[in-house]
Amino acid sequence: MSPIKVGLLGLGVVGGGTWKVLTRNAEEIARRAGRRIEVSAIAVRDVEKARKLVGGQTLVSSDGFDVVRNPDIDIVVEVIGGDTLARELVMEAIAQGKHVVTANKALLAKHGNEIFAAAHQKGVMVAFEAAVAGGIPIIKAMREGLTANRIQWLAGIINGTTNFILSEMRARGLSFHEVLAEAQRLGYAEADPTFDIEGVDAAHKLTLLASLAFGVPVQFDKAHIEGISNLAREDIIHAERLGYRIKLLGITRRRDDGIELRVHPTLVPTERLLANVEGAMNAVLVSGDMVGPTLYYGQGAGELATASAVVADLVDVTRLQTADPEHRVPYLAFQPDALDDTPILPIEEIRSSYYLRLRVQDRPGVLADIARILADVGISIGSMFQEPHGDTEADIIFLTHEAREGDIDSALQRIGVLAFVHSDVTRLRMEHLI
Repeated sequence: MSPIKVGLLGLGVVGGGTWKVLTRNAEEIARRAGRRIEVSAIAVRDVEKARKLVGGQTLVSSDGFDVVRNPDIDIVVEVIGGDTLARELVMEAIAQGKHVVTANKALLAKHGNEIFAAAHQKGVMVAFEAAVAGGIPIIKAMREGLTANRIQWLAGIINGTTNFILSEMRARGLSFHEVLAEAQRLGYAEADPTFDIEGVDAAHKLTLLASLAFGVPVQFDKAHIEGISNLAREDIIHAERLGYRIKLLGITRRRDDGIELRVHPTLVPTERLLANVEGAMNAVLVSGDMVGPTLYYGQGAGELATASAVVADLVDVTRLQTADPEHRVPYLAFQPDALDDTPILPIEEIRSSYYLRLRVQDRPGVLADIARILADVGISIGSMFQEPHGDTEADIIFLTHEAREGDIDSALQRIGVLAFVHSDVTRLRMEHLI
């Protein structure tokens, strides 16, 4: 059979890795796909640099629309990132009747509903394994491997930069800013790390996983997002002493009244699997009603790991391109007309246990006043301890039983105006099921 012709948009880390994988493992990939898969056109900013890398057999252009409108191209691979030009190129590729493979989680988190609807109408595939957790085949597991299950919840370490920072803060006792500088020097963090450290990147990925888990449209705008930039070294130390480790988790859970969709630093018991995922690695824990908890672990980023997922999608699309569109695996695991409108719950309605740290004047009556406020709003204290801070202050750490977030907010507002409280309260959620 004639080769499948691929148009590659971008030749950076992931695009360059995709080229390498397709070139290095060409024969193995052809044996799996049933025909050769060849990159025949590339769009890049630096045309001359790209030509030196790929040679003269591949068309190289500075205009992505040249690639997506090329009639010889069967599949467009989008790895340029962003959600403006990338959206225009993907929508044009679909309009041209071409299948799309993308590693762009931001694009799909923001515009996935529009893109999937257009692809469905045109009868083409949109594959995005590389958009979540790099080389870990979590999308395929959710779309195919767990289809017998009603997914109950999932929790994931889905950003390697933040996991590296938290691991180093714990292991070496360093501050957030010290470890961030090292992460940038080592290449684990971007020069502008905002999307990573503020939880936005993880929320993009979690949004897609929630849609796959529960059969709801993509709703990134309703995700609750907190990062790790305000996390203090003291909290890492206290958590360890209490038998927990702090991880930036993406958590989504099905409840009777809606779906939780949240990213935030979380205390996880040290004996749990996710607590022991260190460095830049990723892991996703998915709980189904039939299979129970299943764990997916591996490299969540990097040139070849992410390219591995891109090429896996290319093989899938190659195998299925001649199949009746109605018989292909749905983009979001559920049939398009079976997606429902289960609401995403506001963060005030979630229930969790909490870690609270308050810096206060070290004098009689302080603990009693704080405990009274917590009791007034129905928050039960599981345990507490006090840590001196200088001669006149102390940190009081409370671990609560499960409580409603809105009630925690009410209590902290009242506590925050007390004269003996010297700084903002540190509030972290705790998860025991995972």
